Amino acid sequence: MSTLAEHTEPLHAASGYRAARTLPLRVELARQLKRRRTLIMAGILAALPFVLLIAFAIGGDPSGRDGRVTLMDTATASGANFAAVNLFVSAGFLLVIPVALFCGDTVASEASWSSLRYLLAAPVPRARLLWSKLVVGLGLSLAAMILLPVVALAVGTAAYGWGPLQIPTGGALDSGTAAQRLLVVVAFIFVSQLVTAGLAFWLSTKTDAPLGAVGGAVGLTIVGNVLDAVTALGHWRDFLPAHWQFAWADAVQPHPEWSGMIQGTAISITYALVLFALAFRGFARKDVVS
Repeated sequence: MSTLAEHTEPLHAASGYRAARTLPLRVELARQLKRRRTLIMAGILAALPFVLLIAFAIGGDPSGRDGRVTLMDTATASGANFAAVNLFVSAGFLLVIPVALFCGDTVASEASWSSLRYLLAAPVPRARLLWSKLVVGLGLSLAAMILLPVVALAVGTAAYGWGPLQIPTGGALDSGTAAQRLLVVVAFIFVSQLVTAGLAFWLSTKTDAPLGAVGGAVGLTIVGNVLDAVTALGHWRDFLPAHWQFAWADAVQPHPEWSGMIQGTAISITYALVLFALAFRGFARKDVVS
């Protein structure tokens, strides 16, 4: 008579099988890079600096309003200023889209193609599958945020020349310091978008509709921006990731202030870790039928 222990004993893995070697990152990255939506998103981000360049050429140099000078008003001062302005106009919404797209489309698209269960039957462990897709999704999101200022810096330098970063409040940062500060800005924008990435990734594990995951993440991000605009919430807004999304402006000052960026980073990472944990926990228990 067989015992309960015999029935509950785990099956031995096939010879040579290693869970960590299934679905390598390079394979997942190659799959995502070949997708049309990746190429279209890259094209849109690369085109934005040219759109702004044409806008400034048609409308003339920006000038201060009511005697106030803003970052936008210094856009044509140098290539560094042009790159900073591109980040300023895109950080609030445009850069949200590639993050939501790359992190929200990744799992849901497999389900919509009815290929998810075949990946798991390969056999690819569920945690490994999610880990590979999350790393690649975040990597592509970071690449998108790097692509924009790099193209903008090249376009701005060709159009307005290489020079220091002119600060609206007065003074300037030399080229070397400006490049370092722009790297800090890109890093902070990426971290601040981790909440959107977490929302998109979590929703991607809950639905078979990629558009629902991407649209849901973008929609909830917009809701957060709207709530941040409600001043009646007072200090409660400090707990909203959107409240700190432009704290990077403190980094492009002669004497940078880091407190806002530190608070924004802590809040974004906290929300993101919770959302990523929910995604992994929910997917581990999910009945995958597609």
